[in-house]
Amino acid sequence: RAQPSLDCPPLGLETLKITDFQLHASTAKRYGLGAHRGRLNIQAGVNENDFYDGAWCAGRNDPYQWIEVDARRLTKFTGVITQGRNSLWSSNWVTSYRVLVSNDSHAWTAVRNESGDVIFEGNSEKEIPVLNMLPVPLVARYIRINPRSWFEEGSICMRLEILGCPLPDPNNYYHRRNEMTTTDNLDFKHHNYKEMRQLMKTVNKMCPNITRIYNIGKSYQGLKLYAVEISDNPGEHEVGEPEFHYIAGAHGNEVLGRELILLLMQFMCQEYLAGNPRIVHLIQDTRIHLLPSVNPDGYDKAYKAGSELGGWSLGRWTQDGIDINNNFPDLNSLLWESEDQKKSKRKVPNHHIPIPDWYLSENATVAVETRAIIAWMEKIPFVLGGNLQGGELVVAYPYDMVRSMWKTQDYTPTPDDHVFRWLAYSYASTHRLMTDARRRACHTEDFQKEDGTVNGASWHTVAGSINDFSYLHTNCFELSIYVGCDKYPHESELPEEWENNRESLIVFMEQVHRGIKGIVKDVHGKGIPNAVISVEGVNHDIRTADGDYWRLLNPGEYVVGVKAEGYTAATKTCEVGYDMGATRCDFTISKTNLARIKEIMRKFGKQPLSLSARRLRQRARRWQRR
Repeated sequence: RAQPSLDCPPLGLETLKITDFQLHASTAKRYGLGAHRGRLNIQAGVNENDFYDGAWCAGRNDPYQWIEVDARRLTKFTGVITQGRNSLWSSNWVTSYRVLVSNDSHAWTAVRNESGDVIFEGNSEKEIPVLNMLPVPLVARYIRINPRSWFEEGSICMRLEILGCPLPDPNNYYHRRNEMTTTDNLDFKHHNYKEMRQLMKTVNKMCPNITRIYNIGKSYQGLKLYAVEISDNPGEHEVGEPEFHYIAGAHGNEVLGRELILLLMQFMCQEYLAGNPRIVHLIQDTRIHLLPSVNPDGYDKAYKAGSELGGWSLGRWTQDGIDINNNFPDLNSLLWESEDQKKSKRKVPNHHIPIPDWYLSENATVAVETRAIIAWMEKIPFVLGGNLQGGELVVAYPYDMVRSMWKTQDYTPTPDDHVFRWLAYSYASTHRLMTDARRRACHTEDFQKEDGTVNGASWHTVAGSINDFSYLHTNCFELSIYVGCDKYPHESELPEEWENNRESLIVFMEQVHRGIKGIVKDVHGKGIPNAVISVEGVNHDIRTADGDYWRLLNPGEYVVGVKAEGYTAATKTCEVGYDMGATRCDFTISKTNLARIKEIMRKFGKQPLSLSARRLRQRARRWQRR
């Protein structure tokens, strides 16, 4: 089934373009169920009966109730989409309704056909959106929905979206102020799998010297998970150059991230060709990987329903029903248990924690997509990454899992909390809306107190998140970036969403150059892989790749240590400044005496005797002499 042809876009109840002041209702059960909550896909708070409930609900159940939208200008109304109330405990939805329009909000005209007022068929459950097109489009300023019947065991509650084309009005200052245009010449549309693949090829053709297309594995249904690499030497890890990634679409129905990544690859190619020094610099100094669709099977389901009719969860999971976002091994528990049992012999390292055996077994419930991402993260020495999600407007940083077993929300910082908070803020503060104190919260949470950022565990705990796994198993600092209230915005919203996120997407990539970097080599100048880099006072180490390493740090002075098997340890003080660009902090370390003896003896075909074996032999000789 193709996407329904919505000639006119949504007015923006879901995207919050329509403000709370533009929504009115006859009555409301209470403030938390007021007209301002009657927005398509709005989610209720955990504690219902509070300010944040999941619909508009009328104060009385009779056929005289209504909810209306003031479009604030003449609009050609073409359709209405309705949903029931989002609630864990109760079932409420409207089964039929009338539609009325007005120019002054006093005199109302009902939508009619030959036999009288049209009664539109509403919902038969609470979550799946139902679209009704008007028999003929109507031009007016106000539109009103008048419920006629509702689920008999429930009451009048609804969430809605209105489709309409605003008529041009040169005198309307309000509208002009709210219109957003972009000067970037990019492909602003939703791309299905084939179109996404085609777009990647186009970018690769335009910029063959700085791009490469590759895939990291396949989805459950066998679709390849394609990535585009952008770098001045595509295809190879350059010593001293940090690796960065953006991924999107782990939840297949959160499609804005996917489109933003596709827009970003076009933009970077165009700007590189145009000689934009900032972009040229970024591409020359960084190896960037863009993976727009981690769950193409889920996306396919959402795409078939179209941007307004998928509801909140259609296409969220993989084809075999797994939520990729928290399908990674829970390494937090391993680390914390070992820290709590100080006397325990089984010491777990504070980084590069190995994946437990049960997770690697074939019958573990792990998505093929998750396994592909893990293999990718183990192969490439990523330093920083962002996974783009949707349905909120906030940047979440690890840990995502609470340490206390008895809590569902609790601030749980990593040893690198200050760095993570900076990284989150660097995205949020450059986004056009995230830190805007006047903006309305998407659903229930207001993230203004932390400037549009949040510690994952203090929001809601999850075990096995990609962020926690990335931090504890690899060198990569990973954050979740929620790019918009509406998971699947209408095509007409894409230019504005690009403008909202473009600067943040670039600024966040640039943060990969904060902190220290260097090469750990032996006296012959050969890089030492897997050497452990530690920073005094931060209980989290990282490892070298081919002898090269990057350590994200905020400005300040740090005592940095390095150790590698068979080498003497070394430390030095390294200072991180406020300017962009990581401070060089190289180490040359020499082999320990024991390692040198082993080497010499191997050369001459002899193994050095370990002390205990020597003692045993001496003892045996003494025994024989007796």
